[in-house]
Amino acid sequence: MKTKLKVVRILAIVGLLAGRLALFNAASETAASQQLEVIASGLDNPRGLAFGPEGALYVVEAGRGGTGPCTDWELFGDILCYGPTGAVTRVWRGSQTRIATDLSSLAHPDGGFAFGPHDISFHGRGDAYVTVGTCTPSPTPEALSGSCGKLIRLPASGQWREVADLFGYEILNNPDGAKEGEHNPYGVLALAGERIATDAAGNDLLRIAPNGSISTLAVFPQRFVEYPPGSGAQVLMDAVPTSVARGPDGAYYVGQLTGFPFPVGDASVYRVPAQGGVPEVFEGGFTGIIDVTFGPDGSLYVLELAKNGLLAGFEGGDWSGALIRVAPDGTRSEIAPGALWAPGGVALGVALGDDGAIYVTNNSIYSGTGQVLRIGP
Repeated sequence: MKTKLKVVRILAIVGLLAGRLALFNAASETAASQQLEVIASGLDNPRGLAFGPEGALYVVEAGRGGTGPCTDWELFGDILCYGPTGAVTRVWRGSQTRIATDLSSLAHPDGGFAFGPHDISFHGRGDAYVTVGTCTPSPTPEALSGSCGKLIRLPASGQWREVADLFGYEILNNPDGAKEGEHNPYGVLALAGERIATDAAGNDLLRIAPNGSISTLAVFPQRFVEYPPGSGAQVLMDAVPTSVARGPDGAYYVGQLTGFPFPVGDASVYRVPAQGGVPEVFEGGFTGIIDVTFGPDGSLYVLELAKNGLLAGFEGGDWSGALIRVAPDGTRSEIAPGALWAPGGVALGVALGDDGAIYVTNNSIYSGTGQVLRIGP
């Protein structure tokens, strides 16, 4: 398996330039019909995004790693190097500004496939919360002393501070009972009196109290899937919950990326009761979910990182993404087909008086070419 994943990573590197060209070609070809507009560019591995109470759009950048220390990671068949290059960028009135910097980042030496700031959520004026991703497999002292594996609070000044040590919680508790110490804080939802976060590697949904104490709301199950297809062989697949949104019923809805072998059509959106409990599949049949959100009419928006499966990306450089709208009656439709390439996050502008536009981070696994797209109504 390790040899296969090394080959996969080498092929992925070969596909990077082709992927970038495909992104720009797809965007230009569909811009007229889909009313696409690039409102931010030059970003480093952009992921989640959210509107602040004043109407500005904030996007987290997982960074581009740095000069090290570096650590071997078999999943990528190469090394990942640390650097405090994660950031939060504000897009406001036609300009973009990095308002928070020096956040932890681990990335390939070319700056791609970064782990760092992954998501952002607001509660109250100037009160943003950001998840910062994994330090594994070999956390460095530099990473551990920074924001890596933490939930941080970002006030209007941009001087972030630690709110909760999600990495430490996984080390001490290991809620899924599977791979001790594996962690990758990802999605975050800021609510009155609590913060809700997903841990993509820990396979759980966590609640963070105002005093920073952490508790487990739900654990997402591993399950066996057939691999290779048609072989009859079974491999154990992690759930990999990446995103969380609050539904019209007050429950939490969690999208899953799925782990290896990243099967097409086998990712689900789970429903978790507000008080916590056993996750239940709400909508299935998706691939590689990276973000979810609800519209004011109750529609569910599901963002797929790689609609043809992550192996299509790693092995063949195909990072075609998709944004799926699930109407309240269950009808599904794809928004801006062909325009998304490795998208990383989705936000709706309608709640702030926008005209129904949708905002998506694009090219989210590359350094320097990340974008925020505005998709017209």
